[in-house]
Amino acid sequence: APFGSASILPISWMYIAMMGGSGLKRATEVAILNANYLVSRLGSHYPVLYTGSKGRVAHECILDIRPIKAATGISEVDIAKRLMDYGFHAPTMSFPVPGTIMVEPTESEDLAEIDRFVDAMIAIREEIRAIENGTWTADENPLKHAPHTQADVIGGEWKRPYSREQAVFPLSWVAENKFWPSVNRIDDVHGDRNLFCACVPMSDYAE
Repeated sequence: APFGSASILPISWMYIAMMGGSGLKRATEVAILNANYLVSRLGSHYPVLYTGSKGRVAHECILDIRPIKAATGISEVDIAKRLMDYGFHAPTMSFPVPGTIMVEPTESEDLAEIDRFVDAMIAIREEIRAIENGTWTADENPLKHAPHTQADVIGGEWKRPYSREQAVFPLSWVAENKFWPSVNRIDDVHGDRNLFCACVPMSDYAE
């Protein structure tokens, strides 16, 4: 864009104008409350970076996956891919600290949705513990094979050390509104470094 992202300015202005001073203050309060609620529930399962003297955070929390990777080989990428099986888009990975997951719930998510995310993260941590105790190997487990597609579970013989149900319906509520990934894991780094435009040519629109 020759003139930059000019739309950022009116969008920000509209947000501020519609929220007003009291609305912005309230949104900030709720965002901080939501982030600290996440820490209160996830802190015993994942190390949390950059907490204050009383164990609090600001509007986001950074979960340190590096100790988990050192012990099991499971990385922040594996957790991000597994979250897709639970119906969640992954939070920010490896920023601002490599090997971490940064969760920023903001003010817009209700408690039920935050609890669903927390339950998914705790369930994933239990799956990691199953690797730690030898139930699954470092290579054959739901995280390394995530995300799971429909084709994975309906076709042919199942040879993995966990059940098909564990693969795609790891918690009971997942089946109520299942999101099915269309493909298995892709090479993120290769994709980032090798842009391929899949857009159809303009001539196709002329028809």
